[in-house]
Amino acid sequence: MELELLRKVIAEILNVAPDEVTTETRFVEDLGADSLDLYQIVMGVEEAFDIELSEEAVSDITTVQEAIELIRNTCES
Repeated sequence: MELELLRKVIAEILNVAPDEVTTETRFVEDLGADSLDLYQIVMGVEEAFDIELSEEAVSDITTVQEAIELIRNTCES
């Protein structure tokens, strides 16, 4: 569930095919995301999942799997 929605957000913002986004995908190294892209992804995730992510928690995220874990933890809180 989270992966599919996150894939959609990432693909739309970075203009990549959703199937290029796997749990092991790194935002910067694999997808070429810059700081503005990452900010837009965070905003897209917050809107898509109806959550609010702290800047501190987001700053440590490098992979899609880490983002999924943060989303799950935030939704459970």
